[in-house]
Amino acid sequence: MEREGRATGAAGGELVTIGEFARLSRLSAKALRRYDELGLLRPALVDPVNGYRYYDPAQVEGARLVAWLRRIGLPLNRIGRVVALDAGAAAVEIRAYWARVETETAARRDLAMYLVDHLSAEGRTMSQVPDNAENTGKPENRGSAGRSGSTGSAGNSGSAGVPGGSGAVALAIRGAALTDIGVVRTANQDAAFAGPHLLAVADGFGEGGAEASAAAIEALKPSTGGRRDGVLSSVDLLNALQDTADSAAGAVRDAVAPCETPDGSGTTLTAMLWTGSRLGLVHIGDSRAYLLRGGELFRITHDHSLVQSMLDDGSLSPEEAASQPGPALLLKALVGEARPAAAAVACRPDVRVQEVLAGDRYLLCSDGLSAVVDAADLRAAVVAADDPEEAVRRLVGLAREAGAPDNVACAVADVVVEE
Repeated sequence: MEREGRATGAAGGELVTIGEFARLSRLSAKALRRYDELGLLRPALVDPVNGYRYYDPAQVEGARLVAWLRRIGLPLNRIGRVVALDAGAAAVEIRAYWARVETETAARRDLAMYLVDHLSAEGRTMSQVPDNAENTGKPENRGSAGRSGSTGSAGNSGSAGVPGGSGAVALAIRGAALTDIGVVRTANQDAAFAGPHLLAVADGFGEGGAEASAAAIEALKPSTGGRRDGVLSSVDLLNALQDTADSAAGAVRDAVAPCETPDGSGTTLTAMLWTGSRLGLVHIGDSRAYLLRGGELFRITHDHSLVQSMLDDGSLSPEEAASQPGPALLLKALVGEARPAAAAVACRPDVRVQEVLAGDRYLLCSDGLSAVVDAADLRAAVVAADDPEEAVRRLVGLAREAGAPDNVACAVADVVVEE
């Protein structure tokens, strides 16, 4: 026990014992000792003879801040950074943390609803577009496919029922991908891929950004060896997707390990894996996936960014969001293994299963496209293109016409009836 007593600090102010400071701050002495050990709240003075801790009453506010940050679940190592910041910067850090918590909670909610939908009634058909899809049209247009299948690179066949048809038909995806350095950047850190089983874009950042984006997509390719989801339950399919996402995260960590600051390098990743009749979605960061159906373009991913979280809670208007300067502050991304960076904390990607219809057209893109080309122009380009190759050329052209301040990556694929 540290005995009651008083001491005088270097500035001549009266200090109080840990017991008295515990009463002032409404924290336990045990918690204060723990905060001292972790470097979160050092005593103003430690007696060199008996080791008694003494605190300045002015430290009460800081002690309460540490306690409140613990209450919201902020990790201890991150609390140390927050309490060292000025008030404005600390507020930004706390907002970013809580926005990430809400993003992850929303992802768990979507996963729960998917499981409820598929497990509660055998044979029930899932809603064709997720309830949380964001679109440039109206959700009531979800019913029928708005395009006939167009041709591109070779696809893989599977079996799925087409509403309005008789029996099951074989479906395939046929796509194309394109990246562009843009007008301003001197290196291209974006990557894109379109194959018979995989559609993917990744937007790298930091010293090892190019290596990170390439590694993330390469890690997905072995997982797309033509497995048909007809032999997989919904839970097994989600497990397979999560394993794939974890492989991508590990590949990125390995790719950026040689960097001077691995946690400052990483990538976004948005990918769709064709299972034969469904698409598995893997998503982290602010690259996007869109679905063109019934003539309307639906955004089917949610940006993991601070700006998006501020849009969600109403603290930022769409007009204000469009004028935000500088690079996006990511809440989730695939990064290296060092002390987590404030701008991009390593976490697991979201995974989800997307039901498909013949005639669907999917667009995946980095923010080098979506941040400079508005949704109406995106839709017009995707609708007008006869095939995915033409679509990606049109989209990159639009980005360059808009100034292309960032690298551009996009991939487009059609769901077609296999001939």
